[in-house]
Amino acid sequence: MSTHHRVIIVGSGPAGLTAALYCSRANLKPLCIEGGDELIPPGGQLMITTDVENYPGFPKGVDGKELMAAFREQAERFGTTYLGDKGKRIDVSTRPFTVETEWSGSFTADAVIVSTGANPRLLGLPSEKTHFARGVHTCATCDGHFYKGKKVVVVGGGDTAMEEANYLTRVTDGVTVIHRRAELRASKIMQERALHNPKLSFHWNAVPEEFIGGPENKLSGVRVKSTKNGDVTTIPCSGAFVAIGHRPNTEFLKGVLDMDENGYLLVKGQTSYTNVEGVFACGDCVDHRYRQAVTAAGMGCMAAIDAERWLESQGR
Repeated sequence: MSTHHRVIIVGSGPAGLTAALYCSRANLKPLCIEGGDELIPPGGQLMITTDVENYPGFPKGVDGKELMAAFREQAERFGTTYLGDKGKRIDVSTRPFTVETEWSGSFTADAVIVSTGANPRLLGLPSEKTHFARGVHTCATCDGHFYKGKKVVVVGGGDTAMEEANYLTRVTDGVTVIHRRAELRASKIMQERALHNPKLSFHWNAVPEEFIGGPENKLSGVRVKSTKNGDVTTIPCSGAFVAIGHRPNTEFLKGVLDMDENGYLLVKGQTSYTNVEGVFACGDCVDHRYRQAVTAAGMGCMAAIDAERWLESQGR
């Protein structure tokens, strides 16, 4: 059965839950449609991160699930309602807007905040799923610290992969880049930095076939296959970082909201306003550069304030 809300927030990562906190404190009584999928549960990528050491206010670090539980509880305290479902479609052709979910029907709202996040693109290997967040990672800034004094690999050849690899050389004992071609796809300046970094080595013309578990199921290496002759070799490592890009969770918004060629939602200037008045966007479905929990949270705050002020200007 459809119910009406002043604000509906689609997504429950750091951006969505911060937006929920600010909206609920403004007495907007938001409905937060939590989202999530088989890879990333409701709460976003921090839900699969064991130790978060770069979120301000936690000098000893904090478990990702605990952090998101605190986000959720704080927003709920001020009046946020949660729905364990996913956004399927948003109809902006009439006011109020209609948000259709996968299983719970449709809901109407005066304003909508989109905070659906982005999922890392993965290789699709069974062993990748087995070791995901336990040896196989997608964010060097988030998880590189755990491999101090150890050797790691980076999979990919674009700008993201080179950024990850260069960063990891500062916190690990050595980095091997695995790339399926004989030359990098990264921009010229990123290539130069990587190719002249003495702590970086390259394994060209190869693709990962299997991430290998060692004692206690910790990662011990990656088996790669040559794209030239099919030869298989094993590269010893303690950690692997898959850096082949991200996919913003905006597929259901194509034709509704403006987005770039990669699916990231476009906002106006230094705001959260989309091309549809009354619909706002924040977090990793917008941000393809920083992709950090703390920046996502800040963007969620911006979206809530923008929504509140817009509603006030509309007399709603």
